[in-house]
Amino acid sequence: MPTSPVGGGRGRGRALVVELYPEIEPYERGMLDVGDGNLVYWEACGNPRGKPAVVLHGGPGSGCSPAHRRFFDPAAYRVVLFDQRGSGRSTPHAGALATDLASNTTRHLLADIERLRAHLAIDRWLVFGGSWGATLAILYAERHPDRVTGLVMGGVTMTRRQELDWLYRGGVARFLPEQWARFRAGVPVAERDGDLIEAYHRLLHDPDPAVRQAAAAAWCAWDSAAMSLPSRPALAGRFADPAYAMAFARVVTHYFRHGAWLEEDQLLREAGTLAGIPGIMVHGRLDLGSPLVTAWELGQAWPSAELVVVEGAGHTVDQAAMAHHLVRATDRLAR
Repeated sequence: MPTSPVGGGRGRGRALVVELYPEIEPYERGMLDVGDGNLVYWEACGNPRGKPAVVLHGGPGSGCSPAHRRFFDPAAYRVVLFDQRGSGRSTPHAGALATDLASNTTRHLLADIERLRAHLAIDRWLVFGGSWGATLAILYAERHPDRVTGLVMGGVTMTRRQELDWLYRGGVARFLPEQWARFRAGVPVAERDGDLIEAYHRLLHDPDPAVRQAAAAAWCAWDSAAMSLPSRPALAGRFADPAYAMAFARVVTHYFRHGAWLEEDQLLREAGTLAGIPGIMVHGRLDLGSPLVTAWELGQAWPSAELVVVEGAGHTVDQAAMAHHLVRATDRLAR
């Protein structure tokens, strides 16, 4: 597996010129009935006759955004984006307490991707994902290698128990003690040294809307701190909408309390099925949310992948250096 350390940020030589592609609007969109009462929002952008690509957003529960369209050359790609169950414009929305999440699991999301591919009459496509979207991309490629022309991933995760423990059992807290203290303070005293994912999940299903909203705000504040470098002083902009924050917190705690329904190291054990699939992983050296070792271990089990280590960068793909190398990756695989 080739590993390419590259500069990023100020003071590291010539500044990167980040050239995201221009903002574009979808040429087609719709709501796909995926069963269980769920309608999944999808859109297609770029060149209808271009190379197909699908974007798997993070979270889980965050939804896709117009910025995701800009990682692809619109003349070269037919880019498909969709909001995973319960998030974004998909219905029913997970922000509502009445929305049952029992049919919102990793297995269901994999089936939704295949249903969407068939609905759009796409034979094979490039899969792009960041953070949780990378976990989903790896798993989809391992389940359906014949449907994948390549993988581009940023902020790689495999949603292992050890990764969840790092985030929610005090690992990364050593770097963010003030934010961690506030996160722990969001649950009752008796639960602060226990399973915080489970504690927040319970609060997010409390019948009192004020309790639920406070829990969502506290969860999203911790996410904003742990997933950003340098650390944000306040909530990430996407969490300004209380309905968005509630859906995100409810879905992510639902997935994480179940370990995303994955066995520990499952994705590593099954990485042999990725043999021959080209892949480019872009990962920040200073990623606190998902330390570099995760991407490195996957690369050791997937020889046809390239790991691009971005010096000075953290977890999120919207950082200038990360975005620069993700655009370069999609450009390379377009050829």
